[in-house]
Amino acid sequence: MIWRCEREAPARPGGHGQEAGFTLIEVIVVLAVLAFAMALIVGYKPPWSSGLGLRGTAAELASSLRLARSEAILQNRPVLFELDLSGRRFRIGNGTVRQLPRQLSIELLTVSGERRDFASGDIRFNPDGSSTGGRISLADGRQKMAVGVDWL
Repeated sequence: MIWRCEREAPARPGGHGQEAGFTLIEVIVVLAVLAFAMALIVGYKPPWSSGLGLRGTAAELASSLRLARSEAILQNRPVLFELDLSGRRFRIGNGTVRQLPRQLSIELLTVSGERRDFASGDIRFNPDGSSTGGRISLADGRQKMAVGVDWL
């Protein structure tokens, strides 16, 4: 007596023995639709987003001022944050010169001893963490932001 041992795979509900999943064409179509949608979203600039450049620049200046203070404390020597209003650039100590956006108006309020001329000035950070203080105001025509440095 010979018995055959065969095993049948159970049928999938709703299917006729076909494997479930997506075809390559379906995946490509979905990816193409997503790529098109992302291109529209990235290219779209709503009217209220014009302040992003203003906020980003203010955040960059605040971060650079904190870095200057930290360098003064760590190196135990005064560090200058130099701001050139006419050239629209700034730098920390002898570091790299960073450009500021052309579309923003920039003003610097600082003690008279730190003004080199009408279009440039410094904020000096001392090794004890104090500074000469100052205020950098930024505006884009509709909004205005300021980054302040306390003298203590």
